[in-house]
Amino acid sequence: MEHKDRIKIAVTIASLAVISIFFTAQYRRRRKLKCPSSSCYLQTGPKPQRNFKRVLADNSYSPFKRAKNEKSSGSHPYEVEITALFENPPPEFKFVTDNMNLKLSESYVWVESKLQLEELAITLSRETVFAVDTEQHSLRSFLGFTALIQISTEKEDYLIDTIALHDEMSILRPVFSDPGICKVFHGADNDVLWLQRDFHLYVVNLFDTAKACEVLLKPQKSLAYLLETYCGVTTNKLLQREDWRRRPLPAEMLQYARTDAHYLLYIAKCLIDELNKQETENSSRPNDKFNFVLEASRRSNMVCLQLYTKEFESYPGEAAASSILFRHLNGQGGVSSISGETQFQDLVRRLCAWRDLMARVHDESLRFVLSEQAIVALADKVPATATDICFTIAQADLAVDSVNFNSCLPSPSPVVCSHLGDFHNLIQDDKGSLDGIFQAILHKCLGPNGSCPLSVFNYTLLAKCNLKLKCQSDRLVYKQNGWVRNSKQFARKASRELFVQKFFL
Repeated sequence: MEHKDRIKIAVTIASLAVISIFFTAQYRRRRKLKCPSSSCYLQTGPKPQRNFKRVLADNSYSPFKRAKNEKSSGSHPYEVEITALFENPPPEFKFVTDNMNLKLSESYVWVESKLQLEELAITLSRETVFAVDTEQHSLRSFLGFTALIQISTEKEDYLIDTIALHDEMSILRPVFSDPGICKVFHGADNDVLWLQRDFHLYVVNLFDTAKACEVLLKPQKSLAYLLETYCGVTTNKLLQREDWRRRPLPAEMLQYARTDAHYLLYIAKCLIDELNKQETENSSRPNDKFNFVLEASRRSNMVCLQLYTKEFESYPGEAAASSILFRHLNGQGGVSSISGETQFQDLVRRLCAWRDLMARVHDESLRFVLSEQAIVALADKVPATATDICFTIAQADLAVDSVNFNSCLPSPSPVVCSHLGDFHNLIQDDKGSLDGIFQAILHKCLGPNGSCPLSVFNYTLLAKCNLKLKCQSDRLVYKQNGWVRNSKQFARKASRELFVQKFFL
């Protein structure tokens, strides 16, 4: 055997050994996870959003309440102001001056106090245009929340700590809804909804650089493409998936956040110039009266008319259960054998509904609570013991992680571990009323002496739960240790306790 071949074989063996050690370590890490069931993990590991005193979109099954505006008679509080821009767009202005310095300087303003936010609102009210971008966090939150807002004027970059200032963000409502101030976003479809959801900030007078790209028939319309094309700047878009709750933010995340908003005004200027050029070139055609700038403005402000709404299902977890059943019962999920199709379907629905309820109670994302592959594994071969449940979940997640190289999530999750007894009963009790089981779990979590901490996200679940209940007179009751309470009484007490915790302790 030649020397080169021996080297190749040695390298291959070494690589396999490293991979084997890596996955063995991951497996052992998962297997060593202990599952205490006596108390909720949130009692010792509070999350940043627990400090919010008020949220506009909680985790209950009740609809989202929008802001009100006396000038508007429609469902959108600023419909009149936005639709007026379709016919009478604001006069053209320069997004940036000709001598703008594109270089990203070392200085920026980190806004983390109410006074700083008020000063920023005054500064922005004097501008004719400013650029906006947001960073979201969704993994450890049921609905997600805005963790950072970046605002750039021609002279300064501002990074707003929306975790620290969550309850003060209404200060910016006047400038965001002012039709005389143009707000520049890129791909604002989601940002507009998130700002409504978290702060009742409604964007009026928007220029979306992605919509301008559509009108200009650009080969690409991503922000990364525009940054490289017009500014010669490259960014690492993987940073968008980082944990934006971190404080302080690392230097590379600060750089990424600033870059997205800092160059938007210049990019908007370049796109407007191209739109005007297209219009000039087409002005010689008498039958072609297409106004490129107006069309880009119209498409942008159509985005502003979107309204945030909560997604509702006829039953909690129904959409996820239907998706799982469609894939796996049609042979696309790789399930080796399913004994008892009816039992499998029923357990998938139970697990998806339990996951939905637990995600709302603990303010976690569905994928953090329990992965879809774990749901399939549990429903395929029903574990007999709590230990078997933990092993089945860890194995299912490990199999997917070995392909995706994604081992950032604990498996089983702290939610499953904290409520392992109830989870085990849910799997084993295939004859009990699902409504009754979930009401019992809900009150065990949030009722008197409940195991889970109350928060502005979950306390309204007690009074506004919509689990297709079949209890008499719609009274949601739970009997334990000799007590019986009406759920609305629980909710009122929870509300009082939460008020005291937030404002007096």
